[in-house]
Amino acid sequence: MILYPAIDLKDGNCVRLYKGEMEQATVFSDNPAAQALAFQKAGCEWLHLVDLNGAFAGAPVNAAAVEDILATVKVPAQLGGGIRDMSTIETWLSKGLARVILGTVAVENPDLVRQAARTFPGKVAVGIDARNGLVATRGWAEETDVNVTDLARRFEDAGVAAIIYTDINRDGAMQGPNVEATAALAAAVSIPVIASGGVSSLNDLIALKNCGAVLDGVISGRALYDGAIDLSEALKLLKD
Repeated sequence: MILYPAIDLKDGNCVRLYKGEMEQATVFSDNPAAQALAFQKAGCEWLHLVDLNGAFAGAPVNAAAVEDILATVKVPAQLGGGIRDMSTIETWLSKGLARVILGTVAVENPDLVRQAARTFPGKVAVGIDARNGLVATRGWAEETDVNVTDLARRFEDAGVAAIIYTDINRDGAMQGPNVEATAALAAAVSIPVIASGGVSSLNDLIALKNCGAVLDGVISGRALYDGAIDLSEALKLLKD
């Protein structure tokens, strides 16, 4: 399993939200590029970037911060938040992103996801963010009646590189991930699944690793910044 340290960007800063609430943001760094470099030096092989403002605006907002990160590190990075048309996908990939994450458009325009995945093989992931098993869109602000597994299955034959599944109620809450729902999704689809939301201890990583389904990776943010998870120990655990 790959550990993806999360760098969530709000107003140019590296922050973490509590259960997806923009008003409950804790700033961990005013220099996201330096934070990204620290993760790289610690041995991380990927970075997970989120443009939080962009997710609400529907277009990139923290582009300067993302570009600084890409210019600073050598490890691959994936980015989600406000990427909702082919032009934006092409722009980000041309700037050196290894992978774009499509969330809202996966619900609202699934054909765009399929087109992008065909055009850029291995470079398009689907972000599925959910509350109580139902998908939320537009920066987690809008609820839908779309079931998580049903949405994932729409892209089984699309060539999508990964599904990033986030339980919003667990995100930033340090209450542990939704292991059962993550495992159920991974067992239901052939697309690699990356777990996100609530990972707050080495025991959480062990639970995901031994969940009964094969996960491609796990995203952690607040626990790495707070020191609740020792990064070197986490990397060793997931590689063993």
